[in-house]
Amino acid sequence: QLEPRDDERGFFSRLFCAREFEEYNLNTRWVNINNSLSKSIGTLRGLHLQNKPYTEVKLIRCIKGSIWDVIVDIRKQSTTFGKWYGMELDSEKRNMMYVPKGFAHGFVSLKEKSEIIYLNSEFYEPNSELTLTWNDLEVNIDWPIDPIYISEKDKKGISIKEVSEFYN
Repeated sequence: QLEPRDDERGFFSRLFCAREFEEYNLNTRWVNINNSLSKSIGTLRGLHLQNKPYTEVKLIRCIKGSIWDVIVDIRKQSTTFGKWYGMELDSEKRNMMYVPKGFAHGFVSLKEKSEIIYLNSEFYEPNSELTLTWNDLEVNIDWPIDPIYISEKDKKGISIKEVSEFYN
């Protein structure tokens, strides 16, 4: 959650502080910052992750509109394997989601022209990418709306069982 400092002109807030992230043992190395726009309500992106050695941390912020952002633990040895966590990221709330290594990430747009920026700790490696299907029955994500617009790649996502076999 951002901590804006308000005055009559508006506000100022820090999006990232290496010292604060280090204090909580969070990632402080970012190799790229991406921008994504979803034109229509119900646009689904994900659930994506990269396999080792290219596992990545992400930091997601919605800068326009609203999305339902979801992460799924795909670490086989974890006590929360297959569990998901979701929350609304909204440009007015100015909140963010930290996606740790070993988690698949995806979202669905809740408003038209929803736009996000996200930081990645690793470069994109297409041969290392895995896509967990958004509607896996074992994971059972409670999406607030039914996705309408889904890419061919995301339609071909694989189950949590298959992801766990590939993920090492």
